[in-house]
Amino acid sequence: MNPSAGASFTAIALMMIVVGMGIPVTAALNAGLGTHIQSPVTASVILFAVGLVMTALVLAFVGLPSRGVFTGLSPWYYLAALGVVFYVLSVTWSAPKIGVGNAIFFVLLGQLVAAAIIDHFGLFGAVKSTLTMQRGIGLVVMAVGVYLAKKPV
Repeated sequence: MNPSAGASFTAIALMMIVVGMGIPVTAALNAGLGTHIQSPVTASVILFAVGLVMTALVLAFVGLPSRGVFTGLSPWYYLAALGVVFYVLSVTWSAPKIGVGNAIFFVLLGQLVAAAIIDHFGLFGAVKSTLTMQRGIGLVVMAVGVYLAKKPV
């Protein structure tokens, strides 16, 4: 748990909690847009267009990296964009059908499984963190908690 660039672990954790809170808000807003205009795909294109403009503005502020940093970069890293597109399209389409809460809770279950696998094997350059019995139990408890939070009464 080494925070980079001098940022404290607590500050990073708090930031990520806020980011996490934004995911269902974004899902609800984009699903609402998709329902209103009767096209989840168009709503997703709008989301990405606005996101591109905002990210470009931030990039203009912080500056471009040198061209040399892209030398030898594996093309696999660019597949992250496909993951984001699949996520946004899926949530924008499914949230109006099963509810934002259900859509996000199923996303959380998938994230728990994928995060454990990525960390355990150190995939994609991630810091390797072995899946111990304690971590496994913690993940199961989290998964059960997610299920119980959305279980029909």
